[in-house]
Amino acid sequence: MTVDTRRAAALGEGDLHRLEIARGGPVDPDRSLFSPRGQVWRINREAVLLAGGGRALLMQIAHPLVGTGVARHSAFEKEPLARLWRTLDLTLTIVFADAAGALTAVQQIERRHRPVHGRLDEAVGRFAAGTEFDANDPELQFWVHATLIDSAMATFDRFVAPLTDADKEEFYEESKITARLFGVPEPAIPTTYGDFAAYMREMVEGDTLGFGRDGRRVADSIMDPPLPPGLRQIAGSGRIFTEGMLPAALRTKLGYQWNDGRQRNLDRAAALSRKMLPLLPARVRGFPHSVRAGAWR
Repeated sequence: MTVDTRRAAALGEGDLHRLEIARGGPVDPDRSLFSPRGQVWRINREAVLLAGGGRALLMQIAHPLVGTGVARHSAFEKEPLARLWRTLDLTLTIVFADAAGALTAVQQIERRHRPVHGRLDEAVGRFAAGTEFDANDPELQFWVHATLIDSAMATFDRFVAPLTDADKEEFYEESKITARLFGVPEPAIPTTYGDFAAYMREMVEGDTLGFGRDGRRVADSIMDPPLPPGLRQIAGSGRIFTEGMLPAALRTKLGYQWNDGRQRNLDRAAALSRKMLPLLPARVRGFPHSVRAGAWR
């Protein structure tokens, strides 16, 4: 790979080194950190991943330290759609922009996270009242990253096309670039997709996740956002996707009801999506970031 030395110099030696550590090798600042032919581009280009957005958000705030951080240091409850779009825009920029743009997006997220720290006011799950939290804690950073990876695969598999074990392994391996770019140390990153799947099972079924007052307040704003009439009904129509795709253990903790009839409705919607998506042009089917990057060529 030929590196544009002028762009690299503009980044600074430390920035370029950070990108090289994340990618595990030489980096061209003018190209994406991810392969245009890889699973990360293939999966993340699909706009239907929005159907799994609520799932990812609820899983993130199910970690009491994340939930409290979001509740206290975010306008999510007042402007849920605006915050969701900002998060989505930065995430897609990391994937589809060139390496320099991806680093800029990460640094923007880090600046927003800098003031997010404090203590729990109440005991939640295995966390005692007074437990400290910090948004730049690598353990919390990896959990947020993991929910996005897990939700992207789950949504693509259900609404676009089945993923093979090899697809999942490749997608997960590439996704580690993002984790490293955020500074998550290598020992904190599960080595293989199998290890990652085991980590997710342990998190979902263990005693780490739970909803205190802060987490439930944010969860309510996700499921019933404070929007004007009309928009509220539109947003509410997506509730079946969020509840249906949420791991059963978390659905139970939140008290959401699920039944065979709702499952059949979700299955029908998924089947229709898999049938219709191949008929749509890229500009409709894909996120704008992916279209600009040429991910549909």
